[in-house]
Parts: sequence; C-alpha cells; structure tokens
Amino acid sequence: MVTYIEHPFIRKDSIEARLYQQLLAGDVLKKGNTMIVAPTALGKTIVAVLVASDRLEKVKNSKILILSPSKPLAIQHESSFKEFLTVPCTSITGAVKTDERVKRWEESQLISATPQTVESDLLNGRYSLKDVSLIVFDECHHAVGSYSYVYLASRYVKESKFNLVLGLTASPGSDKSKIKEVCENLFIQNIIVKSEDDDDVRPYFNPVKIDWVKVKMSEELEKIKESVNKALKIRLKGLKNMGVIKTVSVSKVDILKARGRVQNRIGRSANPPKECFQAISVLSAVINIQHSLELIETQGVSTFNKYISRLRKKKTKAAKSLLLDDNFGRAVRLAFDAERNGWEHPKLRKLTNILKKELSADSKQTKLQSTRYVKNIDENSSKIIVFTQYRDTLEMIHNKLEKEGIKSAKFFGQAAKDGEKGLTQKEQKNIIKSFKKGEFDVLISTSVAEEGIDIPAVDLVILYEPVPSEVRMIQRRGRTGRKRTGRVKVLITEGTRDEGYYWSSIRKEDRMRHQLIDPKVIEELNKTAVERMENEKKVRVLDRKVETSNKPVVYADSREGNSKVIRHLTEMEMDVKVRPMAVGDYQVSDDVAIERKTAKDFVDSIMDKRLFKQATELREEFKNPLIILEGDDFYNGFINPNAVRGSIASIALDFGISIIPTRNAQDTAAMIKRIAIREQTGDKPHIQTRTDKKPVNMWEQQLFIVESLPNIGPVNAKKLLEHFGTVSKIINASENELMEVEGIGKKTAKNIRKVVDSKYLHFQSEIKDKKLI
Repeated sequence: MVTYIEHPFIRKDSIEARLYQQLLAGDVLKKGNTMIVAPTALGKTIVAVLVASDRLEKVKNSKILILSPSKPLAIQHESSFKEFLTVPCTSITGAVKTDERVKRWEESQLISATPQTVESDLLNGRYSLKDVSLIVFDECHHAVGSYSYVYLASRYVKESKFNLVLGLTASPGSDKSKIKEVCENLFIQNIIVKSEDDDDVRPYFNPVKIDWVKVKMSEELEKIKESVNKALKIRLKGLKNMGVIKTVSVSKVDILKARGRVQNRIGRSANPPKECFQAISVLSAVINIQHSLELIETQGVSTFNKYISRLRKKKTKAAKSLLLDDNFGRAVRLAFDAERNGWEHPKLRKLTNILKKELSADSKQTKLQSTRYVKNIDENSSKIIVFTQYRDTLEMIHNKLEKEGIKSAKFFGQAAKDGEKGLTQKEQKNIIKSFKKGEFDVLISTSVAEEGIDIPAVDLVILYEPVPSEVRMIQRRGRTGRKRTGRVKVLITEGTRDEGYYWSSIRKEDRMRHQLIDPKVIEELNKTAVERMENEKKVRVLDRKVETSNKPVVYADSREGNSKVIRHLTEMEMDVKVRPMAVGDYQVSDDVAIERKTAKDFVDSIMDKRLFKQATELREEFKNPLIILEGDDFYNGFINPNAVRGSIASIALDFGISIIPTRNAQDTAAMIKRIAIREQTGDKPHIQTRTDKKPVNMWEQQLFIVESLPNIGPVNAKKLLEHFGTVSKIINASENELMEVEGIGKKTAKNIRKVVDSKYLHFQSEIKDKKLI
C-alpha cells in the first residue's frame, strides 16, 4: 500500500513517502547548507519540496527561491512546485517585465527564477533576499567563476537572518579544485552522495544499461586520416626544432599550453623575435589539423567538409598555408570525393540500423497494445534521443534518417551559426511538445538537451560520440530510465580518440565519487563555510529603500549588468544605479565617465577598430573621460605588442583621455568608488546621465543645455523652454520667475541661480577650498 507525505503546506496524496528522500531532507535541515549529488531520476526536486515545506512552516511568512540556469527549467520548476505545494508559486525570468516581476515577488511565497534576472533586480533595488528562508541552486555545478549563482549566494548570506542553501546536481565535476570552488561559492557545509546502487534507493530506481557499440573506420576514412596526419607531423617536427615543444607526441591541451608560452614571450619583449610570430602561426595550424582529425575519426566526411568550407573563408596565414599544404589538400580532395560517392562514417550506418531495429520492435509493441485497448498509445511508446556534439553532424544524421523513412527532429540552441538561425525558445518548446505526443520517432540533439529540458519517458539514449566530460556524460545518461528501465548506447570508433574520451569520462566520474565521500573533504568544507559566512555577514548590503543620499552614487551601463564590478561596488556600500548609457560603462559625475576595458576587450577593440570610435565619443560627451585597463595580459594576444602600446599612447596623447590600470574586477570597483567619492564630495549637483549622444537638431541642443542645469530633467527642461521661449531668458531669469514654472521649486530655482551666477574656479582651487587636499 502506498503512503503519502502529510504536511500543512503539501497537497494531499501528491508525494509518495519514500524513506531515502525524507532522510535526505532531514539531513539538510539538520546539518545546514548542503549539496546533494544524485542521478537525474532519483527525485532531487522532491527533496527540495520537503525542505521548502519545512522552512515555510518554521519561518513564518518567509519565501523560497528556486534558481535554475535556463528559462525552460525555471518554468518547469514552477509547474512542479505548484503541483506539490499549497502556497502561491510563480516564476521570474528575463521574459517577464520589470513591474510584473516585482509584483510576482511580493505576492508569492515560492519563486522559481533564472539567476541573471534575480541578480539584475537585486542590483536595481527592486526587492531583497531578507525574507528568503531557503535558496535552492539547481544544477549547482554552474556556481563557478563570475556566474550569477556566486553573487546571489554571497548576497543571500549577508541579507537573510535565517538562510539555508540547498545545491542540487547530478555531477559537480571530477576536478577537486572545481568541487571545492562550487562548495565555497555556495557556502556548502555538507555533501550527500546518492546513487542507484544504494539499498534504500534501488527499489525506486530504474537501472540504466550502457552498451558500447564499436565500429571500425572504413578504408576511405583511413586514407583521409593518413594524409591529415602527415600534414600534422611536419608541423610538429618544425615546432620541436624551434624549441616550442619537446616531443611530437602531444595532445590538444599541450598545444594550447605551448601557444600560451609563446604569447607570454611576445608580451614580455619590446621587440619580439620573428620566430615567435612564426610559431604562433604554426601552432594555430596544428590546432586546426587536430580538430580536422577529430572530425574524421569521430564524425565523418560531411562534417569535415563543412569545417573545411569555413576554413576557406578565414584570411589568417595559418588557414591559407594549411589549405596550400599538399598532404592536407589531398585529404580535402579525398573527403570531397567520398561525400560525393555517398561514403560516410560507419557510425552513421550503425546508428541507422539500431534505430530501425528499435522502431520496428516498438511498432510491434504498439500494435499489441492497440489490440488490448491501451489509453494514449503515444505516451507508452518508446522515445529515443540521439546526442551529437556538432550541429553539422546533427544535420547529417537528420538527412540520413529522413531518407530512411525515420521521422526525426533537430533540436539545438538559440545561437546562430554560419548563417543558420538558432531555434527560438518557442520553437524548442514546440519540438519537445511534438516529441512527447509521438509526432516523430527520434530527437536529434546537441548538448542543449543535456540538462533543463522536460523530456519524460525516454527509453533509449544514443551517443554518436563519447565526450571526455564526466558532467556531460552523466547529464546525457540521465535523460533515460525515468519511468522504466533505461538504455544508453555509445558509438565508439575503434583505435581513435573516441575510446580515450570514453575512458576519460569513466575515470573522472570514479574520481569525483571518491572525492565527494572523503570525510576530510567534508570536514574542511564545513569549517571553511562557517568562516566565510561569518565574514560575509560583517559586510552590510545597501538597502535601496533606506535613504541613500549620503552614499556615493555610480551609474552603470545596463550592458555591465553581469560584471563582477557592479557586484563589488554593491558590496562596498555604493549606490549603484543600472541604466542604459550611450557612452561609457560607468558615470560618477556630469564631467566624469569611465570606459572599462579588460585585456581581451581592449585587444579586440583595437582589431575591430571600436577603440578610437569609443574614445572620440567619450571626449565629445564628457569633460574628464577615463579609461580603466583591467588585467595584466594585454600583450598575450595575436596582435603585435607595439600595436597595443601605440593604441595606449594615442588614447592618452591624441585624445587626452587618462588611462588607469587595475588588477582585477575588485580593484576596478575600488578605483571607481574612490573616483566617485572625490567627485561627489561637497555641494555637487545631481548627476545627469547620458542615455543618448549629443543632439544635432536646434531644439535638441536647447533641451540638452537646459537639462544640464541642476535638478532639471527632460520634462522640466521642456516646460522651461515653453515658458521662457529661449535659453538666454532662462539663464537670465530670477528665482521668482523660475518658480513660476510648474515643477520648479524654491530649492531648484536657487541652485540654478547659484550655478549661473557663481564665479568659475579652477578645479584645484575648488578642491583646496573644500579642504580635500
């Protein structure tokens, strides 16, 4: 007999009482901030529901925040929690308008959201986390680097008096440093690892059977591979003779490291040797060749040929020399002939045979069910997903299946590639909906369907190639076995990097499990988390609803919304206002705007000629523009260091723009804070941010001049001009005359007269008068 969870906030007969899920929830509530590592079908969402219901009961009138890395997943969680909980539930994503987001936050107790949206709202002071008693970080392995999860966890610990963090993931990764980073960023004190092999889980878990499906390379592919290998060996020998590498037996990682060393050498030298630039070109060619080999071994000639087509469009020296190489050229010709003759990778034929066999068996089962009157046959029929790493291969597989009479649909991301538009979110939803209804037999997907897509009852997952990432392997495997026994088939080309990638993912998964259950690791995490939480709580977060007039104000461009700089500024008790800005990234006064350039952005802006255009606009719009150069690796790109030095010299001398170096985002924030304090100390007028560039029409210029007066915005500027008729009459008007205009009070009129009548002081004299120096 099935028993159900009984709780005042859980709907009656909605959650089956499974002991292991109740124990997991109890562990979280007892031990504090916890990361649960468990397979996809084990029911981590149910554990989150149980923890959430307890927090809602214990912490009266509190809120629960569920964070997910994608919009579809956030909406999916909203639906799940509505199904189980009796409290008002909603979702907040970037697709929801600002006012509606605030309304949903205020009216709901459980909010499912994307982290970027919540971060933006917090930075703009639309709501706070002080009433949140639990944050659930779904797919918590994303909590690294500058991802929004990191900032939100830190902000939560500072703002909430009764905080609890629950991280959910199928795999946080095998790298010990990454696991530690995720745990530190989310203040994790406890890790729980559950698997399908655990005694308390096994009765509820559908096993997943994994089959290797080995294929041999065809003679045609071997010939193409041989020619590509010859082109590779020649270049590797050249690099060895130049002293760039020690051996010709190198991996892709070794080549990338070698390129980094050469780039560092170029950056350190005032006049780099020509050999360095030659080495960079050869290394770039080697990277192209290694990628070509991977496509030949694991994908097929069609994917290889499309890559060559893109390579022909490149104008780099490395690409041109490679296409002129005799050996590589021979490989290109052989691949072209192979595709023209219909010779493809053996994997494609093997995949087609597997699908025909599966769908034939499924067809027989469907007929059997129909004779027994099974309701909704489509829901009971098998569903198959084929994963592939490349969109070109996806297209190839789709075309092949269509020719074989197998109904299939392509499923990929929203980004455009080589002129082909990505799928919109609506298109993705429609494809999944059709797949659920059984309108086609096979879903062919790139990595976009690895996590966060609601695809129930997938019986077979086929990997066209193994991937070396244990996280991605676990995510792909987790798409099957949800409602019945699952199966995974991995296509592997014998004697190629396919085998290496497969074993690499297996080893990494084993290493991950070992590290996660190490008691020393748990003890260290607990100690670190407690210390970090205590330190974070000492930092007060500025509440926008409290009077902020005595706080330094920084206006930030909306495009900087996800940068670490804004996060650090808020931590430094700055009043940060995010606005769309026409020029600059930050503005701290009417005269001072700041353009922030990281090393990569600075080099890119030189190459695409944005830099001098931006400098011109800064100089035209602001009296004292600044450029912050953040980082210390400005000479590590493919551009000659003298070009970088020349650009810096031109910005300073030709444009008269001061350049300030900073080490990192935190240092940049500290510098902006110091500049803001300097500019805003004393009786300074309200900052007028430039959302548009300087006007060109006469009436626009008149409005622009009047808007520059203290406390005058676009509306009052128009009223003043309509009342007085000309700018000169406004300037010459007395306080009483100014106050005749609706919206102009005594204080504003007084400030306008003060600015107009006061004697001009050089800024150094003004600073001395204020005793700032």
